[in-house]
Amino acid sequence: MTDEIERRVEKADAEKSARRTAAAREVGELAHRRAALAEELAEVERKLGTVLVAAADVIGIDELTEFTDVPAADLTRWLTAGKPRARRGRPPGSRRPKPETQPETVRAPAPPEPRPGPPTTGIQPSVVHGQRS
Repeated sequence: MTDEIERRVEKADAEKSARRTAAAREVGELAHRRAALAEELAEVERKLGTVLVAAADVIGIDELTEFTDVPAADLTRWLTAGKPRARRGRPPGSRRPKPETQPETVRAPAPPEPRPGPPTTGIQPSVVHGQRS
């Protein structure tokens, strides 16, 4: 009886293990294929951007859309991606130095003055144990 139970469990585990192996293998192969295709697509888009930038002086997006039936939004995206990016910020060495502060001129802030208001003695809270008065 015990041997029969072991045999059944092993058979069930073997079937499950084979399915798991097949699934993992297929997912791995498809993921690697996807990564290769994504890199190839990125390279084609870079080339499209380069060609669009180089041809911008002789043909515009509107004409390309008309001649190629490629949506203007796609052409514009590739054109924008193909243009070199502008540098941000100031060039090195063009920043003005910060003025130096004298240690003796820095003063600590004065303590706040007390505010006039009603005396607090004899005042009872308006909320006691969750009830309002």
